[in-house]
This record gives sequence, C-alpha cells and structure tokens, in this order.
Amino acid sequence: MFDPVIAPSGTLLGLLQRGRGDGTLHALTAPRAEALAALNHCVLRDPRHDWQVENRSLYYARLFLDLGGALEAIEAHLFDPEDAFDTDESRTGLSLAVLGHLASYGRRDALALLRRYAATGSNWAWALDELALRDDDAGLRALAEPVLARFAADAQGEAELAAAVRDAFEPRPWRLWAEDARPSIATRVRAAQEAGCFDRWQRQMRPTGPRPGWSVQAVFDWAQQGLERGAALHVPAARCLAAVAGPEDRGVILRAAREGAEAARCTALRYLADSNDPDALELIEAAVSDGPAPVVEAAVAAFERMRSVAAVDRARGWARRPDPLGAAAGRMLACRGGAQDRDLVLAALREAVRGEGPDAPTLWTLVDGTGRLGIACAAPVLRHIYRETASSHLRGRAARALAATDPSFAAGFAVECLWDCEESTRELAARYAETGDNRVVERLRRLAADPAEEAEVQTAVRSRIGPDNLPIA
Repeated sequence: MFDPVIAPSGTLLGLLQRGRGDGTLHALTAPRAEALAALNHCVLRDPRHDWQVENRSLYYARLFLDLGGALEAIEAHLFDPEDAFDTDESRTGLSLAVLGHLASYGRRDALALLRRYAATGSNWAWALDELALRDDDAGLRALAEPVLARFAADAQGEAELAAAVRDAFEPRPWRLWAEDARPSIATRVRAAQEAGCFDRWQRQMRPTGPRPGWSVQAVFDWAQQGLERGAALHVPAARCLAAVAGPEDRGVILRAAREGAEAARCTALRYLADSNDPDALELIEAAVSDGPAPVVEAAVAAFERMRSVAAVDRARGWARRPDPLGAAAGRMLACRGGAQDRDLVLAALREAVRGEGPDAPTLWTLVDGTGRLGIACAAPVLRHIYRETASSHLRGRAARALAATDPSFAAGFAVECLWDCEESTRELAARYAETGDNRVVERLRRLAADPAEEAEVQTAVRSRIGPDNLPIA
C-alpha cells in the first residue's frame, strides 16, 4: 500500500483524513454533498499511515449516520474488478469495518453488502469477521457453501482451508458450520479444525533456534545466520546470551561489541546494555561513531532501554549531539529525566518538529515526556503537533500532554476531542471538557447511550454525569 496523500489540516478533507473531532463538526455544517464526497474519499482511500493500529471505522460510520449517507460508493469500490487483482486487505479493510459498524447501528443495507462481499469478494475473511460480530446464525449459515467453495477439494485446498480456520480472527462462523446439519459442510469444517490444531502442535514440537547448552559463540552464529536470511535476530539472541553467558565470557562479549561482525556486535551491545555492564555506555558511543547503520540503530535502541542513573547522567551530556544518539538521549530524558531536564526535553521536541515535521517517530516519546514533566511553555509546539500530525495516536498523546500543560485545553481542544476517532482521546476529553458548552453536554449524553462506544469512554462520561445536569435516558 502506498503512503496516503494527506490534505492540509485546514480543509474538511484533511480534518476527516486525520480523524479529528473538528472533521465531524465541520462536516455537519458543510454542504451535505461536499461532506459526503470527502467522507467517501477517506473510506475508499484509507488515509492512515499505520492502518493496523489507528482507528477510523467507527468515526466514519458515525458520520455516515449523521449525514444519512448512502452506500453506493462503497459498493462500487468493493465490487470493482480491481478487487480480483489487488487482494491486499488494506484496499478494502476500512470500507468493510465501516460497514460492520453501520450494520451494528441497524443499517440493513450495510449488512447485505457484507454478506454479499463475504460470498464473492477477495477479502472475504475480513467481511466474515465483521459478520461474526453482527449477523444472526441464519445469515452466517447461508455463507457456509460460498465460503467453502473457495477451497478446492484436493490436498492443497484442504490445507488452505485448515489454515483459514486456524487463523480466523473470529471463530464463531466456523463453529456454527462445524455443527451444520448438512454433512458435506460439517464434516469438512471439523476436519479443517482438527488439521489446524495438529499443525499448531507440530510447530510447537519443532522449535528452531537456541537450545540449552549453547555457547556464546553459537548464539552469535545463530544471529549471523538470521541476518544472512534477512531476519534481525539480535534482540532474541541477546536474551539467549543472558541464559548461557557466564562471568568468564565477558571478555568475548566485550570484543564482539567493539569489533565483532554486524550481528554479533548488535547482540553484544544489547546484552551489555540490558545487564547494565559498566562498559556498555562507552561501547554504545563507539558503535554510533564508527558502526554501520544497523549497528548504530541497535546501539541507540539498547541505550534507550537502560534504566541506570549512569545512563540518565550520560544522556544529559549527549542530549545536544546532532546525531541519533543525541535524539535518543532526549527521549531518555523525556522518559526518565527530572525537572532539571525540562529545557533539554523542550529543545529536543522543538528540534524534532523543526527538522522532521509533525509526524516524526521521535515525537511520540518526547510529547509524552513533555506532559510528564509539565513543561508549560511547550504548549504552542504541542498545539502545532495536535493540528498537523496525520497520526491519530500521536494527536492523542499531544492532547494528553496539553491537558497537563495548557490551562486552555478544557475549553479548547478537549471539546473537539469528544468527536475524535481514537477512543483513548475521547476518554481524555470526557474527563476534561468543560460542560458549559452545550455541545459538550449533548455529546456526553450521546456517548453514554451509544452501544458501540468503548467501555472506558463511557466510564469517563459517567464520572462527569450528575443527577441534575446530565440525566441518561
């Protein structure tokens, strides 16, 4: 999947792509055709940079309901001929998830589309998972034949069916089909269930990797073999070292960390950092200075895991370095520094935004640290990140940091956050948003009564509800 093109944050499309609460509020006041066009653009062209963890489906489904949107555009997208060629689940996953939420709100047209796509579409497994949560037993039983027809009756087809049953996210349809009154359905599904269980047992009985009694050199060799296959194994290899290395092996490990092959050096640095070896910090600094990129990355990651007072002290000296180690030092101080480190953390935050923009990966830790340390003068930078980032998770972290640093948060961004796409951000808003705004009162009532809302959000809402001002119907 290509990286999505995100519209400017000041546009309706840009707001909806980011999943901001202001997106919903602006869409409800915009011309309906314009709002629906922007909404369909988002649903059909997933705007998330990390579609596996960021939430948008409930956010878009609620807006479909509020706008009374039809589903013709989603239907055309799902059943486009391209579906037969581009089978990546990221192409249709968001559309299917939106249909799932709409079905849970009682939209029969959404339920019918899910059933039809589960029977004929390439991403049928996702549609089936959505139906497993929303459809009745009769609807699921009707899908048994078209789903099983996807798998040939030969050995390869049965193996693929067993894998599909084993890896299903929602097992309910398969359990229903295993008890189906039609022998041709039930027998085949039960056999696939048994084959999947047997395959899992076989894999558990054939472990690969380190064994008890391995030497330090054997662990290094295993890590190198993984690197040659394209797999970075230095992290599990470091854990293996912790099990097999003794005091007499320290010299070998130190040499590997200083001048070993790439995999051995990464493994040794990780092991030494995790064990708080007195030479770890010097070896990490040397690796950043003269190591290849994978070694530098491993050294920086190993440093950030350290918890010792010595590591935090060294971070104060490294925080102004214009290299990955300096950036890691800023993140360490954000996580484990004290009040005396506020200026260094603020400088790291500003430099990251200035140099890498509002979506820089390093900002996640720095934003959290800014809130933890209560750096009030960072509020303007946090507001910029909140508005501009395309990551709904980072925006939520910025909102949490603003709640700790910006006195205007409760009457400002917290109100918008009640409509945010991320449940953790809505939960934060439910705890902070000032109820003097009529929109806040109405929104809290709606969230409290919405069966699709997360339990944590509803708990936060009810903590704000009093017997006189916010009765629940």
